[in-house]
Amino acid sequence: MTSTPGSGAGRPVDLLVVGAGPAGVAAAMMAAGLRMRVTVVEADAIGSKVAAIGALENVPGGWTTGPELAAALAGDLDRHRGSGRLALVHGRATGVTAHGDRAEVTLADGRLLVGAAVVVATGVTMLTTDDVSWVEAAEGSRTAPLWRAAPERVAGREVAVLGADRPLGTWLRSHPSTTARFHVLHPASDGYKTEEVADDDRVRLHPVERAAIARLPGGAHRVTAFHRDGTGCRLDADVVLTNLGSRPAAPKGLAADADGYCPQEMQHPRVLVAGDLKGARMQRIAVAIGDGARAALTPYYGSLT
Repeated sequence: MTSTPGSGAGRPVDLLVVGAGPAGVAAAMMAAGLRMRVTVVEADAIGSKVAAIGALENVPGGWTTGPELAAALAGDLDRHRGSGRLALVHGRATGVTAHGDRAEVTLADGRLLVGAAVVVATGVTMLTTDDVSWVEAAEGSRTAPLWRAAPERVAGREVAVLGADRPLGTWLRSHPSTTARFHVLHPASDGYKTEEVADDDRVRLHPVERAAIARLPGGAHRVTAFHRDGTGCRLDADVVLTNLGSRPAAPKGLAADADGYCPQEMQHPRVLVAGDLKGARMQRIAVAIGDGARAALTPYYGSLT
């Protein structure tokens, strides 16, 4: 898909959409299908985050993998671009501003996009060991995210997984024949997330107060786990992967709550928030799709005040 130059301040569109994941594409499709003029802003590839998901067993439409869904999202935008009502701008949105008669999106390269309203669907970004207090990673102990791990990298190995976020269950379902032992270290507060993997024979669950990671000669890692009662244990892992959860990826200008999410009720009426960015309970692809379509209907029905 090729880029289309963005609207300038003198050429407002009916709807700006920031983010071309499931929520953003759903918003753009709904608006374009209702003959609204739409500009979609995307910093990376369309559906780039879902493209890294191995299995999609709970998403309607018969998509079995993330890359399939990402390709379908790109095809959806291409189809609506053909109508002349939808434009795609490649760029990173750095700010969102709302006024009485318009919404504006500022891009990193200085471009200003103007519309009657904006749907912000920038989703979340994955946490690293630098973002959490319960993991101590020594210099040189860099870790990769679980959701990007190829099955051949972990096959037959001892794997330490830092965090029990739900991508673990998705990964295990995606690769049912991959044999490895996954030692999942997680704070007790995340115990409820482990229910979907507790009966997988490959998983060993370790509720911990904190964990320390150090690299050993030869490339392995020494993982030291400290429990609430003051006891500890050590294990040597061939691979260490992070699965620590996510944080909102909100551009400047949005009102955020204490956790960094951007609930709709905190925003200007011309700023619509859709999908993961709204709250932790929105983080399901099917939910995000419906929420993106809902957001696009707000300016269509004129309910911006």
